[in-house]
This record gives sequence, structure tokens and C-alpha cells, in this order.
Amino acid sequence: MAWLCGSLPVVVAVTAMETAARQECYPELKPVQSINAHPSNCICIKFDPMGKYFATGSADALVSLWDVDELVCVRCFSRLDWPVRTLSFSHDGKMLASASEDHFIDIAEVETGDKLWEVQCESPTFTVAWHPKRPLLAFACDDKDGKYDSSREAGTVKLFGLPNDS
Repeated sequence: MAWLCGSLPVVVAVTAMETAARQECYPELKPVQSINAHPSNCICIKFDPMGKYFATGSADALVSLWDVDELVCVRCFSRLDWPVRTLSFSHDGKMLASASEDHFIDIAEVETGDKLWEVQCESPTFTVAWHPKRPLLAFACDDKDGKYDSSREAGTVKLFGLPNDS
């Protein structure tokens, strides 16, 4: 679920059982519009900080980028092989990070769709989040197997974009 800030507060929601993004008026949550976003179940949605685009991730392993004003899909990213679990736009809206059970995070240039980086991970990624003011990506993976103590109720947050990263 994500909020679209504008003249009227609107919430856009996707659920694991739907292939559409639904736009609802707040606070009544009355449906305003529904668009078919994927041929498979939608899992996540994020708006870019500029309010120009929103992205949806789906069980079909696709990330689709939508124009907020026109409600048309302008681009699809297809570099992941597993259902898309998480998305995040950079602070300036120029980069989009997406992750899944693949052992990497795809970072794409929003305007062209080009791959900027492929951040290698040792396990599936649960969540990604860009820093609100810098090109620094935080992410958490399912890293309890292997070298970590699997009985711990803790996780690890990792960073990409520090000066030594490439």
C-alpha cells in the first residue's frame, strides 16, 4: 500500500491476491479506479519522491513503472527471476532498486531502464530502502542459513553506496 500525495489524499493498494493496482479515496476508501498491472499477483508498490511515477512488483518477477498522471505503464524491468518482494526509489527519483529471492538487488535508471548496478547478496532479500537524502541503499536479507547463527531472532542490515562500493 502506498500514499499518493496531491490535491486529494489517495491511497493506492495492491494485494497478493490481485493483479491490479486500486486507487481509493481517503478516508472512505471508496474505489476510484483499478488498473491491470501484471498478469500475475502484485506484491509491492512504491511511489517515486517526485510524484511522477509509481512502480509495482509482482509474482511474475516483473517490475512495472507507471506514469502517475496518465496511468500507463511506461517501462518494465525483467532482470529478476523470482517474485519481486521489495522496491525503493532513490531520494531524487532517478534510481529504482528491486529485489526478490534472487541473490542480487537490481538497481536501474528510472528514465531509461538501464541496469546501473547488480548488488550481490548471499541470500534472498526481504527489504530495500534508499536513504532520504543520499544515494545509499540499506537492505536486509534472509541470512540466517550458513555462517550466521540460525537460532538468533535477529537480522542484518547491509549498506550499498558507501565510498568503497562499486
